[in-house]
Amino acid sequence: MKVILAQDSPSVGKIGDVITVKDGYARNFLIPKGIAMEFLPANLKAAEAKKTKAALNTKKRKEDADVLAQKLADASWTIPVKIIEEDRIFGSVTVETIQKAFEAEGITIDKKDIQLEEPIKKLGIYQVPVRLHPEVVVSCKIWVVKE
Repeated sequence: MKVILAQDSPSVGKIGDVITVKDGYARNFLIPKGIAMEFLPANLKAAEAKKTKAALNTKKRKEDADVLAQKLADASWTIPVKIIEEDRIFGSVTVETIQKAFEAEGITIDKKDIQLEEPIKKLGIYQVPVRLHPEVVVSCKIWVVKE
């Protein structure tokens, strides 16, 4: 059965693509979930319009991400923590802690976009990558200091 994708799906394709799938997969999964629609001339026009709108939206989000990336690259954040010994901290600095530091400055970033490999457990200066867009990743300077 031929269907037109109504939204991007990593396992199937991109919005507006015309694909051939098994009838059951289309009728029982793709169409009811709104991922695809039947291959009809009217649906093809609607999919093309959606594809154009999605392309403009993606371009706008990338431009916004570039502006925010410049702002993040030029700034640094200080996170005060309690210490146990010389430079070991009580607990750790996690993605949530970094997200709260960004929010204190008025910058809203989803915690899944902060790519901290493991929690920070010592005082120091760290470069933490933040993915703002699939094509835009910026490294933010985080200072972990004694409270």
